[in-house]
Amino acid sequence: SEGPCGGTEGPPEPPSELLAELECDAHAQSTLDSPCEHLPEPPPSLSASEPGYEAGGKEYQAKLEFALKLGYSEETVRLVLSKLGPDTLINDILGELVKLGTKSDSEQPAGLLRSDSPCHSDSLCDQDNLRPVVIDGSNVAMSHGNKEVFSCQGIQLAVDWFLERGHQDITVFVPAWRKEQSRPDAPITDQEILRRLEKEKILVFTPSRRVQGRRVVCYDDRFIVKLAYESDGIIVSNDNYRDLANEKPEWKKFIDERLLMYSFVNDK
Repeated sequence: SEGPCGGTEGPPEPPSELLAELECDAHAQSTLDSPCEHLPEPPPSLSASEPGYEAGGKEYQAKLEFALKLGYSEETVRLVLSKLGPDTLINDILGELVKLGTKSDSEQPAGLLRSDSPCHSDSLCDQDNLRPVVIDGSNVAMSHGNKEVFSCQGIQLAVDWFLERGHQDITVFVPAWRKEQSRPDAPITDQEILRRLEKEKILVFTPSRRVQGRRVVCYDDRFIVKLAYESDGIIVSNDNYRDLANEKPEWKKFIDERLLMYSFVNDK
């Protein structure tokens, strides 16, 4: 009779149960012996004693705190900083965090689980179809202040409008220099609202600093569009972001479809 190796003659075949067991053992051994079949080792966890974990100064700490305010876990932010280096631009750090899908499940707001299937009830729709909201704080505040005053009350009104409708993932971007005292050339009202919203992890100050007496600020429009695009959210602004729309076709399509314009009428 034909043997398991294809020969026409040989010793009697072992029972089918034993044959199956031998084949399984042979397969397991070949898997262990093959260099291509080894399972990949999990990446080592980052510990406080490894290089790149310790804070590298004020710039490192500022970037860490900035990412934490966006809802990313400290462990992941430190991992990205260790990978890219503390001198990496904040835009690149944010991009890497978004690529990794770094918002942990435990930190995701409960009302943001989305489903591609049609909703079968109003309650399900309310919970499943709420997108993240990214508010252009400067645009909203100046609009509420009739383009003359940076009115923080306008930002609060916009945040409250979305909170009342069940949104929980709301991010407001405002340049850090707006924390400075009001000046005749840059008046600001109800400034304490900014601090309160920052403590509530709703408002994020985009970095700014002074170099030889001149203010250097990040392009906050890029933060706004990038976060909204990567989180599949919406942008609240009356700005059309034409320059950014011309940079990438996918951004242009996103801005065309997800830009929510507004107007204030009697503080509503």
